Amino acid sequence: MRKPLQSILLAAVVLAGFNATPAFAADTHKPAAAEPAGNDGFQLPPFPADAHVTQTTTVDGRTLKYTVTVGSLPVRDEKGKKTGEVVFTAYTIPGKSRPVTVALNGGPGASSVYLNFGAIGPKKVDFGVAGDTPSEPPTLHDNPGTWLGFTDLVFIDPIGTGYSRALVDDKQATKDFYSTDADIKYLSRIMYDWLVKNGRMNSRKYYVGESYGGFRGPRITEYLQTRLGVAMNGVVLLSPYLDPAASDDENVSPLPWMLTLPSIAAAHLEREHKLTPEAMAGVIEYTRGEYASDLMRGRSDPQATDRVVKKVTELTGLDPLFVKRSGGRLETQAYLREVFRAEGKLGSRYDSNVTAWDPFPYAPHQRTGDPILNGIIAPTTSAMVNFVTQTVGWKIDARYNALSYEVNKLWHEDDDANKGSVSQLRESVANDPGLRVLIAHGWNDLSCPFMASVLIVDQMPAMGDPTRVQVKEYPGGHMFYAREDSQAALTSDVRTLYGVK
Repeated sequence: MRKPLQSILLAAVVLAGFNATPAFAADTHKPAAAEPAGNDGFQLPPFPADAHVTQTTTVDGRTLKYTVTVGSLPVRDEKGKKTGEVVFTAYTIPGKSRPVTVALNGGPGASSVYLNFGAIGPKKVDFGVAGDTPSEPPTLHDNPGTWLGFTDLVFIDPIGTGYSRALVDDKQATKDFYSTDADIKYLSRIMYDWLVKNGRMNSRKYYVGESYGGFRGPRITEYLQTRLGVAMNGVVLLSPYLDPAASDDENVSPLPWMLTLPSIAAAHLEREHKLTPEAMAGVIEYTRGEYASDLMRGRSDPQATDRVVKKVTELTGLDPLFVKRSGGRLETQAYLREVFRAEGKLGSRYDSNVTAWDPFPYAPHQRTGDPILNGIIAPTTSAMVNFVTQTVGWKIDARYNALSYEVNKLWHEDDDANKGSVSQLRESVANDPGLRVLIAHGWNDLSCPFMASVLIVDQMPAMGDPTRVQVKEYPGGHMFYAREDSQAALTSDVRTLYGVK
């Protein structure tokens, strides 16, 4: 059941044993230099100069006029040699007191387009919910949930994603960029460099990260605090994966099963139109009480398994025989095939109530990718390429990688990777009594289940004001912000964090 870090966003491909590499990632493993021929043998044209365009959006009846900037920042080694180039998309409004928020998605191997065009940017393209069709024209429209009304926004594409590129070969790129610790160091420095370049060191500073971007969040925050001298005012972690070790040792520990049961129960409640915080409070209490206790009893109490099977069947609405065969321990991929098996469909790890047809329904294991993951690549890629090259006018002759499976394959976990980011979360909060953290999850997310964050925060010392670190849950899955009501609720909670009305 353990999920390696590199499978956080790209989990469907890893867990389903789907080995085909999508065409969109084909160029990623052959990076090319921005300089003329002679730099390590790479020969691609240099990146263009930063490009700017003025746009407007309407939020809550207000018209916001803002500047979009697409550009790049270099990554250099200790000798000053440029080893990579990071592309960013920034949305800014004039004003001396405006905060700035830096946004990163996850993967590893994901660009920032999902936060940009899905969650918090001024424009939005529809993706990630039931009924979306990838072949529909990817039309951008005003995003009612944008954060631009109260903060400038900077979206960063890590090396190998979006248009960002390594200028060294794969072996060196893995050392410089595609490892747990190197990733934190160069991205922290990119944030520092953007702030310096744009004269924003005195601005209030925030970070938002989704999925593996949530894993990055506490580590980047602590690194900025203690190594680069940059203090963050707040951190927002969307569907974060903070503790990989929590999914280990399912043969002994009840914890792996405790993390996913509440999300499976939430999906059932939603199908029954009964999903409420009050209903979920009972599920959470059962999970960390009687469920955990009965799993730990094992064969010392023959009635314990019967109690578990009966209660889990009630909470999930699944076939009692399926639950009995699993001993009330619901493995994620098995559940996703089982829950809609009668309809010939698969549920998504990112929201099990979003489905797609199963092209191999009689195979012993899932042989295709995840319904949501497969469906979001086309609309987000098309929308971003058109926006960057046509709307903003940053003319680039290169492939845009919304999701890079090549980066994911090259990713190397350092020795401390499985420790997650829990220590850095505690340390960063301890380092700064003014730092506030919001951890936000969708109820239905089985990729990064909310229960993990609930248990993590419950074990943290209060450190003065216990409300400085909060966990919030919303209807939906991994990309719960794709649902209008959930996005509105998130935006309201974030405004509170930022101290704006």
